[in-house]
Amino acid sequence: MHLLEYFGYFQGMKATALVRVPARLLAALAVAVMAVLWAGAPRAEAATGVSTVAEALRENPVYVDPAMSAQLPPAEAAELSRQIKNADKPLFIAVLPADQPTRNLFTDLRTATGVTGAYAVRLGDRFDARADASVLSRTAVRNLVTSVQGEDTRTQLADFTDRALASMGGSAPAGWDGVERGGTVSTTGLIVAGAVLVASGVGAYTLVRRGRSRREAEQRAALEKLRVVVDEDITAYGEELDRLDFHPAEAGADDAMRADYERALDSYEQAKQYMAEARRPEDVKAVTETLEDGRFSLARLAARREGRPLPERRPPCFFDPRHGPSVADATWTPPAGAPRPVPVCAADQVRLAEGRDPRIREVETDGGRRPYWDAGPAYGPWAGGYFGGGLLPGLLVGTLLGSMMATPSYAADYGTGYGDFGGYEGGDVSGADFSPADFGDFGGGGDFGAGGFGGGDFGGF
Repeated sequence: MHLLEYFGYFQGMKATALVRVPARLLAALAVAVMAVLWAGAPRAEAATGVSTVAEALRENPVYVDPAMSAQLPPAEAAELSRQIKNADKPLFIAVLPADQPTRNLFTDLRTATGVTGAYAVRLGDRFDARADASVLSRTAVRNLVTSVQGEDTRTQLADFTDRALASMGGSAPAGWDGVERGGTVSTTGLIVAGAVLVASGVGAYTLVRRGRSRREAEQRAALEKLRVVVDEDITAYGEELDRLDFHPAEAGADDAMRADYERALDSYEQAKQYMAEARRPEDVKAVTETLEDGRFSLARLAARREGRPLPERRPPCFFDPRHGPSVADATWTPPAGAPRPVPVCAADQVRLAEGRDPRIREVETDGGRRPYWDAGPAYGPWAGGYFGGGLLPGLLVGTLLGSMMATPSYAADYGTGYGDFGGYEGGDVSGADFSPADFGDFGGGGDFGAGGFGGGDFGGF
């Protein structure tokens, strides 16, 4: 008989019979019953235990601790999950209580989940994230985290999700859509699935063909829009080469100068070739990367000829990459946006210091000429080639291009190439390129520290 049944039996006995039961037996029974109840009861910390969170994340991209449901209600958590699944990206979000232990939280969560991806945690009113390098570069993660600091839970997680999905690589783990890798499928299931496929095959094929044709038409239109801007860039670069008027055999020329000049010429020819071979908007990124590299070679050559120190490698001028490599960061505030430091050339640095407007690169839109960051998501790969290494998300926060590139629509794909996110071998590759340097503790230290969560470590735009 079960111990609980014994307990009920003794409760039901008459008082006279109960008196005859030894007190030591009753005490032992009470202890045993309490032990059973204690063993079966959920622990208070189980809801926020790393293993519990990891188990939930393997089934769903968003986990909300029951104690935090007021910060992110079930309906909104479900919408975030749907968005992440539809984007097919390995993004994991956890909303945990403020008293959750933070030491090694990301490392332990990543290890327990076992999936290569990006992990974001809202801890009370604080927020941070980490990612495997193959999914998001460390710089990109820092910029994304910085861009959402200070927002309430719902806004913060929605904004972070939008921007991360537009930037990250990889694909979602199979477990999210109910398919376990290495599992088996029943014969009945195969028969039913086969019947459904046969019945709907013709219609599905037609829909796929139609969707593919529409997608290709949209890509062609976006590429033609970009072609105008890129051709202007290539022409401007060629004019810079002419103005330089360098001759490898001129007096004072040395091997270093000739090497810089050769790289600059190669960049010019390679950029033209890349653009001629471009078939999709994403292909434009290679063109602008090449032009940016060529302009840096020209800057080095000019410094050598003039006897100046060689310039450091910096991103091009934010306001117009044709201005060449930046020389410093200057604070700039876009209309209706927040101030942020942007890389600027020497001329625009002076203009901003004097309270004048910088010389901004404008492109054609349906509403007339607009700054490139207000021209729509098709300009994502163009800008991404110039501002790689995860810099672009922070620069574009609060602009039209930044907002539209962050949406998981077809156009967002045009901007996913920016940043040095490297290759990716799949969402379920456990430990593919994980290292403590990519994750570490919250805020870089084992706890949030006195400087606040995230902000003190990452800086801000």
